[in-house]
Amino acid sequence: MPPAPSATTSAPAVVNLFAYNGLVIGTWAASLAALRERLGLDASGIAIMLVGAGVAAITGMQVGGRLADRLGARRVVLTCVPLLMVGLVVGGFAANYVVLFVGALLLGLGNGGIDVAMNAIGVQVEAARPKPIMSFFHGMWSVGNFAGAALVYIAALSVPSFAVQAAVLVATVVGVAACVLAVRITPETAVVTHADETGAKTPIPRWAYLLGLMAIAFGLGEGSAMDWSGLHVTEVAGIPAAQGSLAVTVVAGFMVAIRLLGDALVARFGRRAVVRFGGACSALGYLITAIATPLPVLLIGWAMVGFGIGMIAPQVYAVAGHAAGGRGLAVVVTFGYATFLCGPAVIGFLAAHFGLQHTMFVPAVLLACLPFLASVMPADERPAPIS
Repeated sequence: MPPAPSATTSAPAVVNLFAYNGLVIGTWAASLAALRERLGLDASGIAIMLVGAGVAAITGMQVGGRLADRLGARRVVLTCVPLLMVGLVVGGFAANYVVLFVGALLLGLGNGGIDVAMNAIGVQVEAARPKPIMSFFHGMWSVGNFAGAALVYIAALSVPSFAVQAAVLVATVVGVAACVLAVRITPETAVVTHADETGAKTPIPRWAYLLGLMAIAFGLGEGSAMDWSGLHVTEVAGIPAAQGSLAVTVVAGFMVAIRLLGDALVARFGRRAVVRFGGACSALGYLITAIATPLPVLLIGWAMVGFGIGMIAPQVYAVAGHAAGGRGLAVVVTFGYATFLCGPAVIGFLAAHFGLQHTMFVPAVLLACLPFLASVMPADERPAPIS
């Protein structure tokens, strides 16, 4: 029997899911530069692969969200954790583009499903606590993401000819442990219905689409940072491809820092103020990456991107989940992560025509809109703690 949800016992289960998901994405993103070099791909080839992963992720979100409502989120995560593991292994050990593409599809499908499910469980756990905790959960995703990127970077310095494979092997061992832990401690969520007292289906609130627009902005910003920052510094600063994961590590590291502080900031200043500052900081960071060339300055820009973006997603998702439940959350998550996964492909196509550095103006402009959109964001409607 799955454990009953509670404020004390369920938080570690959510941490396990967020951290492992972050580890997989960090390992994958930091490996792209080396995979491109190993397989002789150009920016368009990477972009097409990311489109496939994005489509698979959107499919995973829609299927996973509906199954989470009907059957509970636990069953979704227990399917998606091993799917992530298989996708990473297939992609990391790919000897040709076709196998790499298949790995990306599996990875995208698993990532889409687990993202909706683990956020749904996280919202449920936050509702059972007296203080916010969603930023902490997303911080654990960033811890895993940082660990994955750092793992690839260390492997590149230690075994440059086998860096990706070595990192994937370590991540797979962690994945087995995460899967066992998920089976043992992941709680179930309540079955969700979307009907009023008369049995008629209730519409999705209009403001959910406003949050969806905000999710497009931070989704493109975060996805571009994770998928293109390593390639960006490799191309602009002229460092070896194997060391391109340094930029991904910087982004992930600063996301960790702010997300671990995020709940305290929300309690003091409110979600709207946190989103305003995060949008402005990340937009300025992208502006730096679009005009600077020295590696130290570029890393400062990417640090600002990670620091700013790290504040935004947990707040937007928390507002959606508390105010409209799983269905509202699913809408916003779909917008955000569809852009997180498909947006970098658009960046790749633009980079092929205008250059990767100049393309960084695109996320800068979108993120600059967030301080204004935050002013009309719905107020936080977190319910009273569940006893």
